[in-house]
Amino acid sequence: MAIPATLREYLRACDIDYEEVKHDYEVSASRIAQQSHVTGEQLAKAIMLHSRSGYRVAVLPSTCDADLESLSRLFNEPVELAEEDEIVNRFNDCDPGAITPVGQAYGLQVYVDDMLRHQPDIYFDAGDHETLLHMSGREFEKLMGACPHGQFSRHH
Repeated sequence: MAIPATLREYLRACDIDYEEVKHDYEVSASRIAQQSHVTGEQLAKAIMLHSRSGYRVAVLPSTCDADLESLSRLFNEPVELAEEDEIVNRFNDCDPGAITPVGQAYGLQVYVDDMLRHQPDIYFDAGDHETLLHMSGREFEKLMGACPHGQFSRHH
């Protein structure tokens, strides 16, 4: 599968400079990082959250887990992980389990963990299980610059 049109068009509209990095079909973030010779701190993953006020995406390093208590404090309301069918409905042109951190392309508010800021390079899922997008940390900041950020991850 190619990069979903929703994501490709959003990146083009934002004038983001990126490259596609192909890898063997894989769903495990740690295996993708290994195959692609990327550190886990530079590989961003996205999780979709559900709360009373709707859905959001939290973006954090692949080596970390989201701290739902910290996120609940950040949002001033309890949050939980979205169900698989809710994710598939929202990210309808992505492969299941391969949501992209660029949730704003899908109309979602995105929150970026501080650990991803100031990385020299960032890699993340392109919406399938065979492609990573790679961009400089500066381009990632440009892409995510308007997104709120905070500390909500912990190493697992």
